[in-house]
Order: sequence, then structure tokens, then C-alpha cells
Amino acid sequence: MTAAPFTHDDLAEALRAIDSTISKCEKVLPKLRPGASQHTLLTRRIKALHIAATLIKRELA
Repeated sequence: MTAAPFTHDDLAEALRAIDSTISKCEKVLPKLRPGASQHTLLTRRIKALHIAATLIKRELA
């Protein structure tokens, strides 16, 4: 699979959206009971979003 032709602005905007989503998810996480399926799912989503943000930052560098 070849890399999609994303512009610098596309990546920067995606990073802003991901960072915003991470922030919102992290605010909700303490309200969920640890061990509950919602807590586990949100924890995994936050981890995936952090990975995505790291990869975008690497591409922008």
C-alpha cells in the first residue's frame, strides 16, 4: 500500500482533531468504573489515538 498524498495542512488539522479527542476522552475516563467494558474500550481508544498522534508528528517532522 502506498502512502496517501496528505498535505502538511491535512496532517496538522488531523493532529489537532486527535489531540482534542484525546483530551475529551481523558476527561470522561475517571467517571467510568475501572474494569467496566466502557472503561476498557475508552482506555484502548485513547492508546490508539496517542499512537496515531505520534505517527502524524513523526510525519510532520
